[in-house]
Amino acid sequence: MTRRIYILLFLIAIAGCSDERSLLEEIQASGEVVMVTRNSPTSYYLGADGPTGFEYDLAQAFADHLGVRLKVVVPDGFNDILPMVASGEVHFAAAGLTITDVRKLIVRFAPSYQAIIPQLVYRANTTPEPADLDDLNGILEVLAGSSHEERLKELKATEYPELNWRANAELDSEELLRLVWEQVIDYTIADSNEIAIQQRFYPELRTAFAISDPQPLAWAFARGPDTSLYNAAKQFFFELRNSGRLAQLIERYYGHVQDFDYVGTRRYLRHIQTRLPDYTEIFQQAARDHDIDWRLLAAVGYQESHWRPDARSPTGVRGIMMLTLNTVKYLGLDDRLDPVQSIHGGAEYLRMMKEKIPERIPEPDRTWLALAAYNVGFGHLEDARRLTEANGADPDRWVDVKEHLPLLSQKKWYKQTRFGYARGHEPVQYVENIRSYYDILVWYTERDQEPVPSPPQWISDFPAL
Repeated sequence: MTRRIYILLFLIAIAGCSDERSLLEEIQASGEVVMVTRNSPTSYYLGADGPTGFEYDLAQAFADHLGVRLKVVVPDGFNDILPMVASGEVHFAAAGLTITDVRKLIVRFAPSYQAIIPQLVYRANTTPEPADLDDLNGILEVLAGSSHEERLKELKATEYPELNWRANAELDSEELLRLVWEQVIDYTIADSNEIAIQQRFYPELRTAFAISDPQPLAWAFARGPDTSLYNAAKQFFFELRNSGRLAQLIERYYGHVQDFDYVGTRRYLRHIQTRLPDYTEIFQQAARDHDIDWRLLAAVGYQESHWRPDARSPTGVRGIMMLTLNTVKYLGLDDRLDPVQSIHGGAEYLRMMKEKIPERIPEPDRTWLALAAYNVGFGHLEDARRLTEANGADPDRWVDVKEHLPLLSQKKWYKQTRFGYARGHEPVQYVENIRSYYDILVWYTERDQEPVPSPPQWISDFPAL
């Protein structure tokens, strides 16, 4: 009997020493998780400060959650993404993937983190707006292997038997939108979040109609009995949503792009060409002196004055950076109408506001809060942050503070504050405008320097502001 017990204990010990590990354990042992994605403004791209993008930031947070490094793989074509996941070549896909019944046969989807609407896109002023898919008069081109192509196949089989399109396996969605704007093709289909971003760069893009109801986006994992990594992702998204970090990330990338202004965007692109060159070197020098991205500083200047050195507001502030007399005196400036003094003064004042923001607050929230203080005053910003905290939200996150700044104009709330009444809606719009101006200027300065096509005559005749 004793011998049998020893044998049993030996067998248990052998089983306990088995080399079989779960996928999650293998990832943690190797110290690396591998994501496949695509190059796009909504997923992943290399910015001035390194890798960035909504999906990349989400995936980096997931890697941190697992305690490992993130490795990014970008395949040659969108069609390669799901096969790479299904075969186990990569660990998961984070590429703005829509959950569809066909795709669920190939991969396992994690909880959805965002919803989009697939929409038909055309160019205004050159292509008539179609009423439906039967009304198309020209070339419709979509991303090969996308959920959009999958949806078009369904619609052709059920409602639009004459529908035809071209599937492009070489270009991504952003490039197809650019081809519509350049009038190379007449139509494409894109997700609403992509369209909102690209309209700021290609102002004539318009949406005609949705081709389906809102669709959920999610990460894709391989199907199979090992669900360890998938379960870790489920837990990650549960914590991300409950902590408010998911809302913060969505606000970072999309919070400032919802209100598209065609005339204002077109005017801004024209002013980049006609007004900004006179002041670019001044913005760049002031930015170097105060450790600020010159394009952010220029965006502030445009929001303040549309880059007009003699600008004057109804409240008496003047110059490119719209400095008050008190600020001018505090900074020791002689002439706020002098572009050099105004821009350097604005840069110094913005740096001062940023230094007052607690260092614990990460970017980009620290910059957005500093910009709000530049506009409304640091005291009023602190009042709004206190209200934010009192209402159970996070005073260190712009997504929460911007919801409470407008309360400063309501007596019920401002009577509880130290500095009292303020036009709280203005700093919110101020910051959101600057964020859009900055994004457009980054895009303009980092792309190939092709001239922006001349706007329609009615835009050219619009009064300069």
